[in-house]
Amino acid sequence: MENHDLTPPDSNKPFYNGFHTVLRRILFFGIVVLVNLAASLWLADLFWRIGFQKAHYLLLAIFVLLNGLLTLGSFHAIFGAFDMLMGRKRSVRITKLADGKSGPLAKRHAVVMPVYNEDSVKVCARIEAIYRSIEATGNLESFDFFILSDTRDLDLWILEETSWTNLCRRLGGFGRIYYRRRKTNENRKAGNIGDFVRTWGGGYESMLVLDADSLMDGADIVKMTRVMEAYPRLGILQTPPKLIRGSSVFTRLQQFAMRLYGPLFIRGLNYWQLAGGSYWGHNALIRLKPFSEFCELPALPGREPFGGRILSHDFVEAALMVSQGWEVWLAWDIEGTYEEAPPTLVDHLIRDRRWCQGNLQHMWLIFARKLPFSVRMHLFMGIMAYLGSPLWFLFLLLGTWVAFDRFSSELSQLPFESYVDRWFHIGGIGQSLILTGVVFSLLFLPKILAITRAIFCTSIRRSCGGFLPIVTGAFIETIVSMLLAPCIMAAHTLMVLSIILGRAVGWGNQNRETDGTSWGDALRFHAFPTILGIVWTAIAIHISHVFAAWMAPILLGLILAAPVSVWTSRSRYGKALAKRKILATPDEIDPPTVIRLADAAHAAVDPALNAAHPARFGVIAAVVDPYVNGVHVSLLEHSEMSEIVQSLAERCLTLGPSGISKNELSELLYLAPAMLMMHRAVWLRSVEGIDSVWTNAVESYRRRLEHSSSSSEAT
Repeated sequence: MENHDLTPPDSNKPFYNGFHTVLRRILFFGIVVLVNLAASLWLADLFWRIGFQKAHYLLLAIFVLLNGLLTLGSFHAIFGAFDMLMGRKRSVRITKLADGKSGPLAKRHAVVMPVYNEDSVKVCARIEAIYRSIEATGNLESFDFFILSDTRDLDLWILEETSWTNLCRRLGGFGRIYYRRRKTNENRKAGNIGDFVRTWGGGYESMLVLDADSLMDGADIVKMTRVMEAYPRLGILQTPPKLIRGSSVFTRLQQFAMRLYGPLFIRGLNYWQLAGGSYWGHNALIRLKPFSEFCELPALPGREPFGGRILSHDFVEAALMVSQGWEVWLAWDIEGTYEEAPPTLVDHLIRDRRWCQGNLQHMWLIFARKLPFSVRMHLFMGIMAYLGSPLWFLFLLLGTWVAFDRFSSELSQLPFESYVDRWFHIGGIGQSLILTGVVFSLLFLPKILAITRAIFCTSIRRSCGGFLPIVTGAFIETIVSMLLAPCIMAAHTLMVLSIILGRAVGWGNQNRETDGTSWGDALRFHAFPTILGIVWTAIAIHISHVFAAWMAPILLGLILAAPVSVWTSRSRYGKALAKRKILATPDEIDPPTVIRLADAAHAAVDPALNAAHPARFGVIAAVVDPYVNGVHVSLLEHSEMSEIVQSLAERCLTLGPSGISKNELSELLYLAPAMLMMHRAVWLRSVEGIDSVWTNAVESYRRRLEHSSSSSEAT
């Protein structure tokens, strides 16, 4: 890539005034701090009233943090509602730079999709839908598409090649849709994207980064690129993706909550972050030159889990971009941006394990020099998304200890003078109830605001199934969320403890489809919260029935972790709710065009070029099938076959692919002469000396012809 001066153009006026940005942040965080301070002082006064103990100091410190997080989240929704009431014209919206603009794009842009052990047919279906959607706008000539594979499963590698070839043949996409598989997948997804930027990035103004489950509307993609071209200071334009295609109760709950409550939080987030936004790793448009220059991620000091390569690279890349003066915006009004979610609670928590380690690594960075305030806040919120659980767990443990100590001591409490009593003439019970009411108001106010908006806004009410389904869905979502929260708290606490103890996470592919969690798996996975809940319940009842009733929502969630996990994983229950439009979303009731295109996409499937036949699957097809072998060999670099490689190929023929190591088989698959030699051998040599896996694959063609002949005679 050419070396240019990559400082953002100062001659361009910032999209939003810097002074007004500071005022917005002072207003937002000032209110959050004042509300949290008032609640914390109220609790401190209550502790003083009943007699301060040493444990109360730690309880109060944890309450300041936890209530601060709760207040921060709640006021995101409150300010989001305020921003909506202001109206679209008065809200800050960077995408207005593209309003009314048409005609061809001035620059070239790339659409990149990193994949890791994914279903290649479905990946290509999403690419096909995006391709056709952009083509419908008349701007296809400005885009190239890249499938960037880090797949380690050798069979899936071959399936990716055949799916890509079929896709390109059907769409006429050769020279516009590219496929690359890295031989060494260093540094996971960040390394995959980095390899693309270094190798091909110089030819494009920006890249649209997608996940393997991402889907985006072509018109919105073109709109984003127009904004990027119109505003040279823009480094990253992030969209808020919506969850789609959920069939289990768990994913339908997530979809519904995101569509109902999400817009309030997104608008509230945009209210204060403005040009200092964050990057969420996908469904975002990135300007390539500053990204290449400033966003190369160094390894952190020490070894994993806290050191080594940064897992949650996206937050850090946005932080580096903002720290260099480039702007990162959230395009909250982009509607056609979608992704899929893990289908069960178990899958969700397995994914969270990786995110937890990545976010905790940010503790190295949050106090780094020269980072803007908005960047530190994003890093802080990401860290506390996981540290909040062990803090909540510790708060509950300390509360139980204080209650147990008071019960076992059997000492009456001496009354102390209370400022609340002196100034407001409120008794101890009333003071406790008021604090509880404030906390519950902060907890449930976002839901109340979102439900009210959905009910009174005709378009939202109709798109979500109507008044009764919305209210019923919100009620179910609230109850199930309350039951899931303690289980997630326990799981996140174990995650944080395991990371502190030095257990690093591996890199696995995400499960996107399942028929539900089995009872055995659920009982094993949720054994800790279940046992914890039973023991804790016994202790709570021993302390007092009043305390047990107070702790009941937490204890129920722990004890019922396995049953709730199993029930929410079932697709049949999710489909039953869908028939009644409960937990429905607009994309489910009236699917947008790009989702329909993806559902109907089939270009990646062609019987003439197929590596998924049971007798000739993956690697076996790459050796035996003439078409699959031809495609695979055509994608390899020219090389010479040494005696060592020839000997390895002979072993593979004699012993079969399972008779050599995975690394040896991978090496053979990268050598065109070896693949051609083995292809000729399985067809021309006698069956003696060749493993049965090859001869059975060759024989499967004859069986297919006999089956076809029998079917023809029968008709």
